[in-house]
Amino acid sequence: MSRACTAVKKTHTVKLLIIATPDRYIHYVSKAWQGKHYDYRQLKYHFPPDQPWFSQLSIEVDLGYQGLVNDYDCQAVSQPKKKPKGGELTSTEKAANRTKSSTRVRIEHAIGGLKRYRYLSDRLRTHKANLYELSLLICAGLWNFNLTS
Repeated sequence: MSRACTAVKKTHTVKLLIIATPDRYIHYVSKAWQGKHYDYRQLKYHFPPDQPWFSQLSIEVDLGYQGLVNDYDCQAVSQPKKKPKGGELTSTEKAANRTKSSTRVRIEHAIGGLKRYRYLSDRLRTHKANLYELSLLICAGLWNFNLTS
């Protein structure tokens, strides 16, 4: 992996797939990918659609995971409604998006918990991908320990 950074312009970025619950507990942190890969492509790689990964779960995702309903068997998939090109959302669609974002913000707090350890937000100075991923797993474990204690 070349030099990577997530917060500085004109450097290579790193993407992660993080699965968390609304109580901010982090259940899964993927391996680091180059920033040019799509979120949904990462999901399909780590969780192949031919297996029942999410069949017992209700899932809330953002618009980066369009097509999840077609490829995966889920109990329920909650995704915000995208504004049509050249149009506007109705007031009921806006209200539905607002309620979805209010529950999704708890997941963002889990990601913010990882950023507390400054490993995601500071400049990456290691050239070893394995060390970066191991450090992220340690940060996720410390965050989960912080939640349970």
